[in-house]
This record gives sequence, C-alpha cells and structure tokens, in this order.
Amino acid sequence: MLANFYQKNIIEKPKLIFILLLICLVGFGYNSTNFKLDASSETLLIEGDPDLEYLNEITKRYGAREFLVLTYTPEENMISSNSIRNLNNLKDEITKLDWVHGVITLLDIPLLNSSDKPLVERLQNFQTLKSDDIDKKRGFEEIVNSPVFRNFVVSEDGKTSGIIVYLKSKDTQKKFKNKYELEKYKDEIKKKNHENILEIREVIKEFNKESKIHLGGIPMIADDMMSYIKNDIVVFGLGVLLFIICTLWFVFRKLIWIIVPISSCFFSVIIMMGLLGLLGWKVTVISSNFIALMLILTMAMNIHMSTRFLQLTKQFPELKKSKIILMTTGKMFWPIIYTVLTTICAFLSLIFSEIKPIIDFGWMMTLGLITSFLITFTLLPTLLNFVKSNNVSLSKEQNSKITSFFGSVSINNKNIIFGSTIIIIILSIIGILRLEVENSFINYFKKNTEIYKGMKLIDEKLGGTTPLEVIIKFPKADKEETEEEDDWGDEEENDEKYWFTKDKINKINMVHNYLDSLEPVGKVLSFSSIIDVATQLNNNKPLGTLEMGVLYSKIPDSIKKEIVDPYISIEDSEARVSLRIKDSQEGLRRNDLLKQINYDLQNKLGLKKDEFKLGGVLILFNNLLQSLFKSQILTLAFVMVGIFIMFLILFRNIKLSLIGVVPNFIAAFFILGIIGLAGIPLDMMTITIAAITIGIAVDNSIHYIYRFKEEFSKIKDYKKTLTLCHSTVGMAILNTSITIVFGFSILVLSNFIPTIYFGIFTGIAMLLAMISVLTLLPALLLTFKPFK
Repeated sequence: MLANFYQKNIIEKPKLIFILLLICLVGFGYNSTNFKLDASSETLLIEGDPDLEYLNEITKRYGAREFLVLTYTPEENMISSNSIRNLNNLKDEITKLDWVHGVITLLDIPLLNSSDKPLVERLQNFQTLKSDDIDKKRGFEEIVNSPVFRNFVVSEDGKTSGIIVYLKSKDTQKKFKNKYELEKYKDEIKKKNHENILEIREVIKEFNKESKIHLGGIPMIADDMMSYIKNDIVVFGLGVLLFIICTLWFVFRKLIWIIVPISSCFFSVIIMMGLLGLLGWKVTVISSNFIALMLILTMAMNIHMSTRFLQLTKQFPELKKSKIILMTTGKMFWPIIYTVLTTICAFLSLIFSEIKPIIDFGWMMTLGLITSFLITFTLLPTLLNFVKSNNVSLSKEQNSKITSFFGSVSINNKNIIFGSTIIIIILSIIGILRLEVENSFINYFKKNTEIYKGMKLIDEKLGGTTPLEVIIKFPKADKEETEEEDDWGDEEENDEKYWFTKDKINKINMVHNYLDSLEPVGKVLSFSSIIDVATQLNNNKPLGTLEMGVLYSKIPDSIKKEIVDPYISIEDSEARVSLRIKDSQEGLRRNDLLKQINYDLQNKLGLKKDEFKLGGVLILFNNLLQSLFKSQILTLAFVMVGIFIMFLILFRNIKLSLIGVVPNFIAAFFILGIIGLAGIPLDMMTITIAAITIGIAVDNSIHYIYRFKEEFSKIKDYKKTLTLCHSTVGMAILNTSITIVFGFSILVLSNFIPTIYFGIFTGIAMLLAMISVLTLLPALLLTFKPFK
C-alpha cells in the first residue's frame, strides 16, 4: 500500500513534487533569516544548577558590574612620564566611549601611605599617581606591595598593569510582553556588544605601538565566540561542500551525479535552517558544526541510493527508468530508514545531558536527519526522472582494490582479525580507565587568539582567571562583645561599629591565609586584605575591634564602596573571600581542589558545615565537567541498548544483531581509549564522540548485513556472497566513509579546540568503523554463520 502511494504520488508526478519542494525551499529559506547564534556563558551551564542561583545571590549582595579587562605592558618603565601619559590618554579615549561607565587604572588607586600627612587627612583627601606633589616611585611601590592591589591591578614584577573598563548597566527592570520581545532585546544587546568590542579595539590599536595591550573579559569572550561560530559555520559548510563535490567526481566521474546529491544537501540544509528559525533554536558553539554534519549524513544517504540505482540500471538494462527508480527506493527504504533511526537514537541520547546546548544539539540533529531522509526519498527520484537514461548510467564501472583487499583479508586471515580485535579491546579498556574530564577554559582556544593571549597574561601576571567565592557565615545575634552601653549615635551605626569582633576578624584572616597558601590559587581578596592595609597605615600596629569600627565609619564612601563593601555584609552577617584560580596551571584538578578546600575548612580550620559555603564560576564549570562524565555513561548505555533493539526488530535474529553491533561498539570504545591514552581530557564536545560514532558507523553495518542477507538468499554460499557484497555495497560503504572521514577533518580549521578534537577523533573513529565493517563484520558472519 505504501509502495503504491509512493509510486503514484512521488515517482509518477515528478513535476508536482519538484514544485512543492521548491515552495518549501523558498518558504523555509525566507525563515532562515531568523536563524540565530548564541555564544553567551549561559549556554555552557547546567540547567537549574542551584550553584548558579547562589552565585546570582552573591553577586546581588556584594555588588558586581559587567566589565572588560585590558592588560597594559609599556615598553618603558611603568611610572616613566611617557608611560603614565600614554596610560592616562588611553583611559581618556576609552572613557569617551558612550557605553563606558568608568575606567579604573593604576593611576586611580588611592595612595594612603605615600605622604607624611595625618592618617585622617590621607583618608579624606587621598592622592594618586596622577597627583602633582606625590612621590611616584614611593607611590608605585605602595601599590606593588599592597595586599589589595598586588597581582590584581599590577603584576608582582611591576611590568604589567590591569585596566578595568566598567560598562553602563543595562535595564534589568525592563518588562517584556512575550518571549519574542525578550529574545529581540537580547539580540540587540549582542549586536551592541559587538559594536562596543570593535570600538574599543580601534582605540587599543592606536596605543599598541608603544605598549602591548590585550583585551579580556566576559563580554569580549562572548563576542569572539560568536565570531568563531559564524566563521565555523561558513568554513565547515563550504569546506565540506567542496570536499563532497570532489568525492562525487572521484566516485562517479559524471556531472549529473554531482548535481543530484548536492541538490539534496542544499534543500536539506536550507529547509533545516528555516525550521530552526521558526522554532527559535539558536546555534551555539556545541552545535556550530550541525550544517557540516547534515551535509555529510545527507550525502551518505544519497551515495547509497545512487550506487544502488546504478547497479540496478546495469543489472536490468531492459527496464524503464521509472521502474528502476521505484525498485531502488523499495530496496533502499528499510536499510536507510533504520540507519536514520539508529543515528537519531545516537543524537537523542544527548538529551540525557543536563546541559541545554547539548540537549538542543541532539534534538536539532534528530530533526535534521528526518529532513534529510524526506528530501532524499523525494528530491533524488524526482531529479532522476528529469534526466535522460543515457546521461544517468556510468560509462565504466570503477572496481575498488581496497574493498577487494578487505574481502580477501576477511576470508583468509580471520585469526589475524580476531587477534587484532582482542588487542584493540585491551587497549580500549586501559585508555578508558585513564579518561578524565578535567579541562581548562583557556585551553579551549588556539594560542594565537586574543582570548588565549589575554587570559594567559591575566592568569600569570594579574592573579588568575577563574573566580571562586568562599562565603563565611556568622551568627546574626552575636552580642557577646556588643552589650556595653555606648554614646555612639543611632542603632544602625552602632551595629556597624560593633560588628567587627575579634572572633570574626580572626576567622576571616584564617580562611584568607589558608586559601592564599594553595598552589593553584592566584589572587585572594577579603576584608583581611583591608585589615593588612590598615595595619600598615597604623605603623604596623594591629587595630583593635573598636578602632576598626571607628575606621570603617571614617572611610570615605568612594573608597568603602570599592574596597570594603564587596567583602563584608554587616546586614547579613557574612564575609566574602574572593579568589581566582590559575586556569592555565599544569596538572590543575578542579574537582580535587574543591573537595580539598571543603575538607580543610572543616577539618583543619575547624569551621562547621553551615559556617561557610563555596560559590562562583569555578563551581559552575566543575559541575559542568562532572555532569559530562555522568551523562557519557547514560548516553552510551542508551545508544547501545537502543541500537541493539533496532537490530533485533530489523533482522529478527539475536546472533546476527550481536554480530552487527560489535564492530561499531569496538570502534567507538577504541576512540575513547585513544583519547584516554593520549591524555586528552573530555569536554562538552569530545564527550559526544562515542555515541555519535556508534550512531553513524552502525549505518554501514545495516547496509552491509541487509545486502548480505538479500544476496545470500539467492547464492546460498557465504564466501561468494561476501565477495559480491564487498564489490557492491562495500563500494558504497567505502565512498560514504571517505566522505564522512574527510568531511569531519574540515573541523580542524576551527579556532575552538574542542571542535578540532571532535573533528579529528570522530573522523578516526569513522575510519576504524569502516575497516571493522569490511573486515571484522564479514569475518564474524563467516565464523558464526547466522543465516540458515
């Protein structure tokens, strides 16, 4: 019934089908203008992560503004008149930008120990390096030796300083009627951010002649990532397309067999982009290679269909072309539908991840595969109907020495194949046991990129890159030292003055010093840093609790807002210790470091579990990495079980189903083993390789076994059937695998290291899977003889 419907409505009405497909192409092509990209930090977080909620709470309580960071390394001495003038001019030019709220440089740091005036006067009328009557050398030494500013605003060697560019705050109270308005507002912000980054880079260019300046900060990283995604989509798409054209010419040597498959690829990709635009799904770093994947997978379907059509044309020269088209689609429908379903199974397994971009990537590719399948079974037969029969067939059939060689090895060298397989399994187990998810964000980028250069310099010279917060909690009703009557004024002021008890200060100092002693930790800032400055100002005499309270009330609001309020919350009876981790440090183990800090705060420092809490970007990034490892196990389990069930349904034979899945599972596990043996940590992209490899590689097994079963029913001889299959479907498997392997190799052109690894290792895995299907699979068929 389905065959009759297909024949009457698809095969026999090519013009109508082509017009309908063109209408779809134009309609979805128009909607592809809504195709959007997203490189925000939210795309690299676990959905509903409670640690994200806590970080937002910390940010709101202690105040945080969006900012860019510039690293400034002058050719001359940092405090030479020329360097100071250039830095001042750079600050002035940046301040002129209408989106800049303020700029903090080395020249704006309050100098409290660089004159001999009374302390109160120094506090009320502080001077800076810009002040005319300041001793610049003494002032610079104060900053370099400052517990607050050393390795923060200036490097320890005094050769590099940081420039903080605060951005004007966005309207966070803005209300939106619907999701469309919200997304439109976000897109406007991204566009404005891109313009801002271009503007500040133009300013930097003018000053780069006399000093080295690198740009950093989350807004810059997000914008550069967006550029990478755009670049990757174009490069991957064009690169894969060009390679596919070359492959098709090499395989078929006829223009029509380039036009027909390329048309299917073009229709599939444009329609899919339109669908994504309609559904409002945004492409992220993780899904940036979806166009390349769609081209590769669509091409694989088309090569299998085209090869079978040509073989049937040669086998039945007397039949009409429409009959051969119907015969081709009939014979290829079930193998291709099952290859699509198994690949969908692989991509759907990604929904077990807790990371939204990975989940979206899974659904995106599922929809893409369905689109490719429908286009292949409508457009390809339609276009073949338009072409004259003599233009379709090949003048000379190309026999493959490679498939013939693999066939010969399968028949004559089964022991070598099985022996090699056992060695591969052992190596895979060793490698998989060495797998780890530790990774650093800085190593996601090539060393010649601005992101890498800026982050590396901040990491090494300015106290680290990845923030971690330790919040120390004190009892709110701490009246032990505040019960005396006093005449200090109103109750709120008293609370502030008497909040600074000895117990609290000692606890902050203890936690601060412990964290500062850890090797991976860069800059540590807390109220303890402020106390150290105050002690220096007090002729190195420790301040009493009452003196601290008085000093707190006397400090000007401008200083208090910058260096005190971010580290204590009297209202919430909390203290914040802010530290940054050196992300580029060799052998850094984030999960182990966090476990150590948690353990030591309780067991070495004696804090109770409810007296402190860890938060920050480091926690979120670690949660992401740990989630990846957990989801990898679930993903592989889902794919293996799902594909085995599909094989059982397709072949109705347990022995044959096991034979079919084994070569592909071995290839996938071996690639994980190689990653482990090479010491390459898993990340948000390489974690998906095994599942995707099984899903795509198993297509070859389905095509081979389906054809083997069909031919064996006629020949009734295993060796003869094997030889025939290697010269027919083996050719299609070889051609599609070469296309896939080299298609994935295009990903090495990315600026994003995880994408490069994804391309390299998926390509290697597909090559191993092809060799397994053309050697191990037939060897297993010959050994276990699953057909009666």
